[in-house]
Formats: sequence, structure tokens, C-alpha cells
Amino acid sequence: MLLWSVWTTILLLTPLDAAEEEEDVRAGCSTAVNDLVYIVDGSWSVGFADFDTAKQWLINITSQFDISSHYTQVAVIQYSDTPRLEIPLGKHQGGAELIQAIRSITYLGGNTQTGRAIRFAVDHVFSSSQRASQVKNRIAVVVTDGKSQDDVVDASIDARAEGITVFAVGVGSEITTSELVSIANRPSTTYVLYAEDYTTIDRIRDSMEQKLCEESVCPTRIPVASRDEKGFELMVGMNIQKKAKKINGSLVSETAFSLTASTDITENTREIFPEGLPPSYVFIATLRLKRSSSKLTFDLWRVLSKDKEIQAAVTLSEKDKTVTFTTTSVTNTDQRVIFKAGFQTLYDGKWHQLKLLVRPSQVTSFLDDQLIQEVMLEPVEPIYINGETQVAKRRGTDITVPVEIQKLRLYCDPHQSERETACEIYSVDDERCPLNRTATVEEEDCNCVVGPPGQRGLPGRMGFRGEKGREGPPGPDGKPGKDGKPGETGPPGLEGKKGEDGPAGPRGEPGLIGNKGDRGEPGLLGEPGPPGPMGEKGELGPPGEAGSVGEPGLPGISGLAGTPGPKIEHGSPDVLLSSHVLQLLLGDPKTFPGQMGYVITPACSGSAPGSNPCRKASKGEASRKHPKQVLEPPQLGLLEAKEQMFNSELLLDI
Repeated sequence: MLLWSVWTTILLLTPLDAAEEEEDVRAGCSTAVNDLVYIVDGSWSVGFADFDTAKQWLINITSQFDISSHYTQVAVIQYSDTPRLEIPLGKHQGGAELIQAIRSITYLGGNTQTGRAIRFAVDHVFSSSQRASQVKNRIAVVVTDGKSQDDVVDASIDARAEGITVFAVGVGSEITTSELVSIANRPSTTYVLYAEDYTTIDRIRDSMEQKLCEESVCPTRIPVASRDEKGFELMVGMNIQKKAKKINGSLVSETAFSLTASTDITENTREIFPEGLPPSYVFIATLRLKRSSSKLTFDLWRVLSKDKEIQAAVTLSEKDKTVTFTTTSVTNTDQRVIFKAGFQTLYDGKWHQLKLLVRPSQVTSFLDDQLIQEVMLEPVEPIYINGETQVAKRRGTDITVPVEIQKLRLYCDPHQSERETACEIYSVDDERCPLNRTATVEEEDCNCVVGPPGQRGLPGRMGFRGEKGREGPPGPDGKPGKDGKPGETGPPGLEGKKGEDGPAGPRGEPGLIGNKGDRGEPGLLGEPGPPGPMGEKGELGPPGEAGSVGEPGLPGISGLAGTPGPKIEHGSPDVLLSSHVLQLLLGDPKTFPGQMGYVITPACSGSAPGSNPCRKASKGEASRKHPKQVLEPPQLGLLEAKEQMFNSELLLDI
């Protein structure tokens, strides 16, 4: 049991020891935990060149952040008719990688649907964050150069309802101020920015960077006149009002607090500046130095690291009548600016307002709203937040220096330096100061012992009715009301001008099969097609009809001499004819005396070897006649009849 108790004690103490040994942590604008979404206009009115300028502007204002899964994650939406997610939230975990991705974005072109793009960011981009429970700031920056063609009010209200801070950046002369105000958070003086055109948009770069940083590291607000300013009310944050004695301030209407040597104003920096200091800020202190403290050198305000190194401080020295500002440095441990002239009256034991305007490259000092000096600064780096923040501490010690403080603030907006007056100092003559100021009667500074409080006095007379106070700050946006009843239908409007042809829509799905249409008219005769392939050989057809008798052929070759025939007496016509016909049959071209006749070509079987008497005569040959071929058709018929008689007689003889 004892062993278990010892082991449990070790386990419980180990995390504490580890936390004590944890290294100091830097915090600032660059290390803020943000989900940052740029919503960039890519409509036709922008153009290719100006769109490239807009991309470079995004790169410039993003370079101040540490891009990683632990700090700032960035997404980019380009929109026209529809939004297009160019860079998903958290996709790129390095600055160089993100810059290359922004440069690779191609111009979209189209109409201007700003409201649709804002709603897309709310529903699909911010909601996709993988660290919704850890992120501290959700910021959208809308960049547009013209009036939206859809409604932006409802989408912007929904964005603010989801805790998204919306900045509206208007570029050019076609923008509508009322629309930008509807898009952005309130007040519009903080969340709406303007640029004359894209060529001059870089002029608002510093302002945009500062506002993004304010949103990242300045979550609290200070009530000032009719508005709330982002900043740190150190009188409250440092618990001065609880720890110090309440006294009369510089005016009858003001209250101050007196710090003594026993008053310790020390708080953890994580509680005061959880995200570090903004790159630009305004430090203001309204105070009165007691004679006992005016001879000392002390830090009116300082931020220490865990190792007690000063990271930011405002130091007062009565001996030198100087004011020293200390801040961090990239090259050295720190850097100090000493204002040696103009602060003599600060140490006269009266109420004064000290103001320092701090920017990344310079610091400017004021006393009772009068400019004293401006000094350049080297580049600074974020502060460590694991240390302490203190008020009115002697240099190098934790001893409190007696001082009376009426105001101690740090504004994040550097322009507050121009708006903040020193009217609480009665000697200040400013037309912005109220006319009914009354100075407090200053008591002599002595080392008297404070006695017990006296009896409560009688109530005084009722005073005159006071003047009407200043208008208070606007309240938060109310919840959307219920939908009203539909109004009456208005008269038809005038027919508008024909708009430009929109881009071709996506291909639709195939429609249903329609009914069969009527048979169309025959088309025109087409061109002849190419010859088809040769068909298979067909079957042998039936014999054809006998053709007409052709023209007589050419004379044949003489046949061989026949054997002598029987002796026949001369003078008989029949014998003459038979002899003649026999000569024709034997192929002899000679005819008997006194007769002319056709030459008969011998039969193919009786042709001489090597000859071709059966070949088809050519056209020329068929038209030629034997020289003796002069019989007329009637004579030819007689010849044929006699020839038949001869054949009959010849057969009988055989």
C-alpha cells in the first residue's frame, strides 16, 4: 500500500515538473491559431491581369502568418457563376507550398454570385476544418470588384451566426458600399476596406495585415465613446482596480487608483496577452508621478520572459527626464529607443497623458496629445508568453514604485492614436473636448499618515439635470424575424435588355423514345457506290437460240488432190453441177467453165496440219469476198438446190 502511494505521488508530480521545465513559447500574429478563407472574385469584370494582381495581394498579406497545422490554415475560393474551391483548408502546411498553390490558380470568368460563394464557404469549407475545437479565430476575406447578382445579406448573417468574422474588400468604382457593409462584420470602419483599383490594392496591404492581426491577437474590446475598440484594458486585466486604492482622477468626472510600495501589480502574460502583442499598437497611460517616485527610474509597464528578460517596456527616468521604449529585436536581445527631449513636464507632479504609437518599423511619442518625437525601429519578433507582465516596478527589481494611474490601455488599431484625445487633462485645449470639464483640486504631496475615515457627511443638494449623453454603441444583430406574408403581385416590369449569352450548360440525360414519325419523302439519288466484290461462278445455262447466219468466211486453203472419179460424159447440166459441187466440197477454188460460185471452206477435220482454218474471222476478214464470189442471191439458191441433188446421186453411186 505504501509503495502504491509513493508511485501515485510520483505520477502526479511528474507533469508539474515537466510543465515547469517547459521552454518559453513565443506568441504573436504569426503564431495565431486561425482558419483563414479568402473568397476572391473571378468574374469577367476582373480580367486576367487584375486577377493575377489579386493573387499576389493574397500572397503578400498571408506571408505574415506561420502556415501550419498548429497555427494558421488557409483556403482559397474563386467564384463567378459558381464557387470553385481552389485550395482546401489545411491542404498546404508550409508558406512556400501555399504561395505556389495560389500562383497556380487559373482565372475562372463569368458572372458575380457573391452570396453563393459566402454560403459555400460557411457550409463546405469552414465546416471541413479538422481542428474545429482548437481554432480560435475563423476569418473570411471577401474580395470583389462589383455588385453581386444574388443576395448577400442572408449568407452573411449565417456566417456571423457561425462565429465567422467577415472582412469585405471592395475594388474599383463599380462596388456598392451598402452591399459591402451588409457582407462585413460591424463596425464597417473596421471590417470594410476600399481600393481604387487593382493596381493600387497594395496600398491597403498594411491595413489588411494589421486588421487580420488584430482579429488574431486582440479578442477583447474596450468601450470608447460610441464604439468598441479592440485592445487590452490593463486597468482591468492587471486587476489594478481591485488591488489599488481608489482616488479622484484628473477631472471631477474621472476616477484614478493609487499604487503604493506594498501594491504588487503582477500577472501571468498568458492571461493578459494570450496570443502575444500585435505588430502595431497604441500604448496610453494617464498618470501622476508622486514626488517620492519622480526621482526614480522605473518601468511603468513591462513584459518579461520566463528568464526575466524584458521583451516590451515603457521606462520613466526623472533623473534624465526621459522616456525609454523597449521591444524585441530579430538581430539582438532587445532594442531600446530613448526619447530625451520634450518630457520635462511629465515629472512636475501633475496629471499627464503619455502615448506611444508603435508600428513595425517606427515608434512615435506624444505627451498630452502633442507630438514629441518619431524614431525608427529594427524588425521585431513575437514575445514569449510564459513569463510575467508587471506595472510600476523599479528597474531590475520587483519593488513597486508609488504612482497614481487613471488610464492604462493598449489599443490594437494604430489609427486609434488619432481618435484618442487627451481631454481628461484639463490643460489640454482641443475642440473635441466637452465644455463642462472641471479639474480636480490637487492635494499637496506629503508624507502624512493616513488617518481613519471620517463620518459620512449629509447628502448634498440635487444637482441640475445633466445633458443628454452620447449615443451608445449599436447593439448586436437581432435574430432573423419570421417570414412575412406574401405581398400583392406588382405590375409587370418593363422588358429588360437581352443579356449576354451564357456559357453552354452540361449535356442533359437522354430523353424518352418518341413515337415513330411519318415516312419521309424519297431522298435525292445518291452517288454510285464502289463496285462490289466478284460473285461466285454460276451454273451452266441452257443452250441459246440459234443465231443468224453470219457473213461468208474467207477462202480456205486448197485441199489435197482426190482420187480420180468415174468418167462422166460432158454436156449434162446435172453432171456439171455435181462435178462443180464435188469440187467445192473438196476445197478446190476452181470452178467449171461459164459458172461463178461461192468458195466453200473445207471442214475442220480435213485441214492441213499446222493450219487453223476454224479460227474466227476478224471483222475485216469477214467483209472480204473471194474474187470469184459474184453470184447474186437467186443464183445462190439454185446452186444449193442442185447441190442437194448431187449429194443424193452421190450417195446412190456409193
